[in-house]
Amino acid sequence: MSSAFVNGEVSFWYRQSGLPAVRDPLPGAREYDVCVVGGGFTGLWTAYYLKRARPELRVAVLEKEFAGFGASGRNGGWLTGELAGSAARYARAHGREAVVAQQHAMFAAVDEVVRVAADEGIEADIVKSGVLNVATSVAQRSRLHEELAEAREWGFAEADLRLLDPGEREERLRVTGAIEATYSPHCARVQPARLVQGLAGAVAALGVDVFEATTVTAIRPRAGGRPAEAVTARGNVRAEYVIRATEGFTAGLAGQRRQWLPMNSSMIVTEPLGEEVWESVGWAGRELLGDHAHTYIYAQRTADDRIAIGGRGVPYRFGSGWDRRGATQPKTVAALHRMLGTLFPATAGASVDHAWCGVLGVPRDWCSTAHVDHETGLGWAGGYVGTGVATTNLAGRTLRDLVLREDTELTRLPWVGRQVRPWEPEPLRWIGVQLIYALYRTADRRESSGRIRTSGYARLAGLISGR
Repeated sequence: MSSAFVNGEVSFWYRQSGLPAVRDPLPGAREYDVCVVGGGFTGLWTAYYLKRARPELRVAVLEKEFAGFGASGRNGGWLTGELAGSAARYARAHGREAVVAQQHAMFAAVDEVVRVAADEGIEADIVKSGVLNVATSVAQRSRLHEELAEAREWGFAEADLRLLDPGEREERLRVTGAIEATYSPHCARVQPARLVQGLAGAVAALGVDVFEATTVTAIRPRAGGRPAEAVTARGNVRAEYVIRATEGFTAGLAGQRRQWLPMNSSMIVTEPLGEEVWESVGWAGRELLGDHAHTYIYAQRTADDRIAIGGRGVPYRFGSGWDRRGATQPKTVAALHRMLGTLFPATAGASVDHAWCGVLGVPRDWCSTAHVDHETGLGWAGGYVGTGVATTNLAGRTLRDLVLREDTELTRLPWVGRQVRPWEPEPLRWIGVQLIYALYRTADRRESSGRIRTSGYARLAGLISGR
């Protein structure tokens, strides 16, 4: 692995598309109908759909850095219809039909993002060719079949998730050590920085005021006849509704440090790979790739023929901290490079061109949520646990309907209004996350050495984590 790779600088996706010019900050105290705090996908989709539905609404977006600086511009480019949370947990509170409705809404969100990108002329290297999840050990294969059986129990057909026969698996993508694989069509590859920057441009063109370089330090509910309020050093923004759309950066707001845990995820991308590599690997369809390890990986073949691969690395920083402009640890880069070479030996000589990381929001019960409180004027969405590229779109449309007080299929989905307890205080939070991922790594090692069933270490990690 070359030592000359770029580390951080937000992400490779921005190196590829170019860092955007930062828009003007908030010029002083202002009043709006809706103020959105956070300029990532959640905030931008919410502003987009509100302004499309009611052009007369005065809508502002407040962003600390620039729109798409966080996970929206750093993720693995997976526009996936995977449910963000536990189907069984949602069902216990709302019933089976509600969960099935949410899963179908997630499938539809993938197509909705593709549609909006086309309608708005956003070029984001989108290819909807589905996702393969491979099993590379006997224990992983057991979990693969459990997932498939669970999908059938929930009523999802082969058209939604199916087992690949060995011939089709090898024709699509040749992963060394793969025993079996499933395929779902409900996933698309995207270049996330181009998607979020295109969306930001579309939102601004609709008349939304997007203020960047503006740090919100606190959000206040309605009180004593005063509207809800976003507090900044540049002046406060009062609005009928203030929507918190800060995801992994929520801990930076006053009183929110334990609300959602900022989970770190890291990525590397190779140099462009030659034809001889692709002849060995396949991947002509440019599907997304995942696995069934506990410390799982996610990967894509980029538009310019690189492999981008990600994984957890160092999962959590003490005190709910986060990175500096995407820099990640050298040992994480080395681990991801080794994993790439294990999956695809033909890439062993390929250099890492760029490495970076970002944070995603994790609720204590690992289930995402969207909500608007009409009494306080506060709303929020997040906790996507890694599936945010599509879930944010569903969140934006759901928050639109909630703000407009419309009773729709979206406002009746089981994640709406979901409340969970906060994470434990430090140092318990840090100790717990370190223990969880140490157990997961141990479980993966034991399973790779031939264990037939899921390791007890992984089951213990699941109990501690609350997943």
